[in-house]
Amino acid sequence: QVQLTESGGGLVQAGGSLRLSCAASERAFTYAMGWFRQAPGKEREFVASITWSGSTDYTDSAKGRFTISRDAAKNTWYLQMSSAKPEDTAVYYCAARSRYSTDSRAPVAYDYWGQGTQVTVSS
Repeated sequence: QVQLTESGGGLVQAGGSLRLSCAASERAFTYAMGWFRQAPGKEREFVASITWSGSTDYTDSAKGRFTISRDAAKNTWYLQMSSAKPEDTAVYYCAARSRYSTDSRAPVAYDYWGQGTQVTVSS
């Protein structure tokens, strides 16, 4: 069972930056990693994903502002958030999937989840 441990959430002012981290207990059962977020009263939504080979995908709201990256030596991936907006306020979850998926943006494609970390962007 792969365990994911998140860190880095908190309060940031609009226009500011924040970096989220997610460490996996092992790499063997992971093919790709992603970040999702869930705001109060809304469904969990895809933010970005990356494979261990480096292929990335971003939702339109994240393109140009967020950067997903990974450090294979540390079994860790990151979400660098820049130019933060109040609408980015949500609980952010990291996730990992063990195989290729034709719908890599769907939460059901992911096998492992972190506990979630709150990100609050103040205006």
